[in-house]
Amino acid sequence: MKVKSRFLSVAVLFLLFAQQARANHRFIVRIGAGLPGIQRICTALACTVTRGLDGTLGQLFLVSVLDSANPDTVLQLLQSQNGVSSVELDIPIKIPQIPDSNVIVPRGLYDWRPFNYFGATVWNGYANQPAAQVIGLNVARTSFNVLGSGIVGVIDTGIDPSHPALQRVVVIGYDFTRDTRGIPAESSDLTQPVSPTATGTAVQVNDSTAAVLDQNSADILTQYAAFGHGTMVSGVIHLVAPNALIMPLKAFRADGTSTLSDILRAIYYGTQNGAKILNMSFSTPNYSKELQRALQNAAANGVISVGSAGNDGQEILVYPAALDDVMGVASTGYLDERSWFSNYGRVVWVAAPGEAIISPYPFGTYAASWGTSFSAPFVSGTAALLLDVRSDCNQTQAAGAISNARYLGPELGYGRLDVYQAVGALIHSRGMP
Repeated sequence: MKVKSRFLSVAVLFLLFAQQARANHRFIVRIGAGLPGIQRICTALACTVTRGLDGTLGQLFLVSVLDSANPDTVLQLLQSQNGVSSVELDIPIKIPQIPDSNVIVPRGLYDWRPFNYFGATVWNGYANQPAAQVIGLNVARTSFNVLGSGIVGVIDTGIDPSHPALQRVVVIGYDFTRDTRGIPAESSDLTQPVSPTATGTAVQVNDSTAAVLDQNSADILTQYAAFGHGTMVSGVIHLVAPNALIMPLKAFRADGTSTLSDILRAIYYGTQNGAKILNMSFSTPNYSKELQRALQNAAANGVISVGSAGNDGQEILVYPAALDDVMGVASTGYLDERSWFSNYGRVVWVAAPGEAIISPYPFGTYAASWGTSFSAPFVSGTAALLLDVRSDCNQTQAAGAISNARYLGPELGYGRLDVYQAVGALIHSRGMP
């Protein structure tokens, strides 16, 4: 006890020695004693309990210290405390961009003809785009009478809640970047007003997206690497499963940045607030025990998780896609070849179209995008269709059904998503005709 007491005193002195600092080091700490336990430790170590991360479970906390402290030393000190079972550094996570992108605007983005899409008026180029035909979407919906069920939690940059294609299916979510419950609008991140007009011309707004906007608005939006990302991802889910509800869980800012702690909060929040599916169109090369634990908890509570396989064009593992309780999704082109930017190998469960995907974009317009970010929501939407077949469909059952894909070789897991085969497989597994 004497040795431990001296060690603790040294730790306190070390941390108190820190002078003025510009930022904090942040740590994710798991402790069985909950809030009182972590507060006692922070009183002794001169750290600050910033917030809880796991909702009603009350055992995971974000702790901060001044950045003049050595993060490795602090991590060791926290790990040595009684009752602490794990400590991780809170790391930044970004929505990946596409290297060496070659954005060629698809003709469908100029097809503005109005189309009644299950009660919403949308652009024909969105509703009847080639990607929907490639995955056999219409034949699956008409053959099995499935339009999607449940709530899909979209951990992303927010949404355009007033977009005509999406406004009737958006439900209350949460903005973890501002600690606000509600429907987080992507436009809340803009630092200057933008009032775009759809001019009929598609202009490039970032490395992987071309949107139908006036050039002045596009010039403003180019400073935000991921503006519109959450709206577009949600639009792909809606394309596949128009009756599924969208819960926007804003963990990313418009510049595409987030933190591991905010992503953990979003996973636990979605799990505890009715989401049946979590779409995670982001990736990090860094394994996290707490990320794995959060998604294990989601699976244990019947939640289906889907993640993008990443845009490095390499055979590497990225997370959360590579975790056991997540379906990792690679990107393919319309001819069923792997997209040049898509990761491949063990990280992939299945692939789905991810090139020139047309989807709603903020301000009521549409955009075409490239990336595994837009492949993953095809699988999330298919999972929502599976909920029409059985409302208790879980991660294992959904992954099994979706594995009935068009095999394209060992690089791309079970192959390219086939919605008809996936829904049919779940139906047949229940002994239904």
